[in-house]
Amino acid sequence: QVQVAESGGGLVQPGGSLRLSCTVSGTIFSINAMGWYRQAPGKERELVAALTAGGSANYDSSVKDRFAISRGNAVNTVYLQMNDLKPEDTGGYYCHVESKGSGWSNVDYWGQGTQVTVTS
Repeated sequence: QVQVAESGGGLVQPGGSLRLSCTVSGTIFSINAMGWYRQAPGKERELVAALTAGGSANYDSSVKDRFAISRGNAVNTVYLQMNDLKPEDTGGYYCHVESKGSGWSNVDYWGQGTQVTVTS
């Protein structure tokens, strides 16, 4: 009943920029955090940037000072502004949502991913 949809990926040259968007639809009570994970071929999916409901942001060291995560006007939207892109940024980018479930449990939702390719 909950759907996470990403958009904004594409092919870009080194040094270029992209902005990824993530929108959550369906019935959801509240969101603890939203973030972006990257999965390169042959590697595990790992955190790129995350934003908590309280507004605290954290980044992987490889994207610090180049990427910026932010909330949209709607509470169910998050963006990832990517500047000075490097070939090592290439991979599938997945939006992750951590929501509150029943009681103290949490529920994780994932989008299908959007491909980012950085190459000359």
